[in-house]
Amino acid sequence: MTQQAETQDTAAQESTDQVSGRDAEVRQLVKRSIGSQTWYLLRRWPLIPLFIMTILLIAGVFAPLVAPADPIDQSLAFRNFEPTWGRAMPEYNFTPDPADYDLETTSGVSAYNRAKNKTFPRSKYILGADNLGRDVLSRVVWGARISLKVTAYALTSGVIIGSLLGLVAGYFGGWTDEILMRLVDVWLALPFILIALVIAQQFLTQGGAAEGVVVFLIALVAWTPFVRQVRADVLTIRGMDYVMAARVAGASNIRLIIRHVLPGTFSTILVVASLRVGQLILTESTLSFLGAGIPDPVPAWGKSVSDGRQFIEEAWWISFFPGFAIFLVVMALNFFGDWLRDRLDPRLRQLD
Repeated sequence: MTQQAETQDTAAQESTDQVSGRDAEVRQLVKRSIGSQTWYLLRRWPLIPLFIMTILLIAGVFAPLVAPADPIDQSLAFRNFEPTWGRAMPEYNFTPDPADYDLETTSGVSAYNRAKNKTFPRSKYILGADNLGRDVLSRVVWGARISLKVTAYALTSGVIIGSLLGLVAGYFGGWTDEILMRLVDVWLALPFILIALVIAQQFLTQGGAAEGVVVFLIALVAWTPFVRQVRADVLTIRGMDYVMAARVAGASNIRLIIRHVLPGTFSTILVVASLRVGQLILTESTLSFLGAGIPDPVPAWGKSVSDGRQFIEEAWWISFFPGFAIFLVVMALNFFGDWLRDRLDPRLRQLD
């Protein structure tokens, strides 16, 4: 009874110390200036990355509602049109009146259509037009949807395959571990870009489903980081007391892996996945830029950057805004992954 009372007192004292420590931290934060408080919050919480990721998610899920125009609608009369930045342009922002044209004749209909093609609403061309007169902002918004869709499929397959192989290699060890790890080494040594170009071009020339091909190609490189990280965790977890006790109690290998080993790897899988998303988006953009990704007229970010290369001097916005979107998203995902790793791994937590 005395020992139990001492244990309870110790736990209560530790809890009191933690509460008092948090109260002291809050009081110290309140005493700071507004600028210091803002800087403290930005350092402690990934507010900016979360904001960028929220915009990406909204743009990807609600692209038909967010995009101001059809991303594949062409208007050669406004090819390489400079950004309007949302300002009103009366010479273009009007709708022709059908009453001013004789729509019962072919020439009247043609004149009316020509007048319509020379106008656009104020919400269009905020970020300019590309070399075919397509709205750049709309293509950036829809490009977010393509990147999220392709990356989600590839990442899901990578998490499942990589985690499964990592569990098997780390738990069973021996020749199983040796063979799987050598397979990963050989896989990482392959020239992925060259292989991707050959496979993509072969499928595209045969009229294959381009989106499925891109998902398959990205999935080829999505699984390898999970194998190594999960295996490293399993090598540690499988020797812990609770796993050994379950084994002595007669638990099968499948039950040990699913009930006792796998839950201990969830934090690692989550961190690797968060860091991997940005790399996969960059991989998809690279393939699209090289012509091995999503083909026209689907508005992929990498393809949009490639389309504007030859117009970079006269129409810089064609390549700049899709490229800037890639930069922001990848940077935000990497920062969020670093923060998540620091929060989930006590050994990597940074002191304020």
